[in-house]
Amino acid sequence: MGLTLSRVLASRFLLPFFSLEKVAGDLFPKQLESMMCLVSRTGRHLQRYDKGCRQVVGCIPYRYRETNVEGTRKEEIEVLVISAQNGHGMQFPKGGWEIDESMEQAARRETLEEAGVVGNVESKLGKWNYKSKRQSTVHEGYMFPLLVKNQLEDWPEKNIRKRRWLTVAEAKEVCPHAWMKEALDILVTRQSQVKRK
Repeated sequence: MGLTLSRVLASRFLLPFFSLEKVAGDLFPKQLESMMCLVSRTGRHLQRYDKGCRQVVGCIPYRYRETNVEGTRKEEIEVLVISAQNGHGMQFPKGGWEIDESMEQAARRETLEEAGVVGNVESKLGKWNYKSKRQSTVHEGYMFPLLVKNQLEDWPEKNIRKRRWLTVAEAKEVCPHAWMKEALDILVTRQSQVKRK
C-alpha cells in the first residue's frame, strides 16, 4: 500500500501554507516520500488572463558547478533546460498561472511538474509579451530564477520531457525563445553583481 498525494490536492490545500519541498520533506517520513505521486495540473479552466493575454510563469532552474582551471577554482552557473512538449527544441519550464495560486507558487509548480526540480524561487526577472507558436494568441510571460536544492528521479512529466544541465552559452544556443534568452541574460547579470559584492 502506498501513499498518493494528488498534485491538485497539495496545491489547493497545502501549498498556500507550505512550500512543496517542506510538505514532502517535513510532513512525510523519508520512506513515504518516494511513494508519493505528484501529477500535473491539466486544463485551462483556472488560467489567468489579462486583457485577452494568457498569463504564463516559469523558472530558470540554476546551480553552480565548480571548475578547476590551472589550479584556479571557479564557480560557473549551469541552467536546466527541458524539451518542449512537441519534442522540438529545449526551453525553460513554464506554464499557466492559475487563479488559486500566487505567481511564485505557479512558477515553482511548473518547474516541479516539467523539470522535476525543487528549490528557492528568487525575485522576478521580468515580464515579456510573446506570441504563441501554436496559436495566434499573445502571452504575458514572467520568469523567476530558481536555485535548485533537489533534483527528483521521478516527476509528473518525466515520460514526456527530457532535461539537461547546460552552460549559459549552450542554453542560449538550444533555446529558440528570445524572451527566455533575455531572462537568462538578466539572471547572469544579477548573479555576477551579487558575486562582486
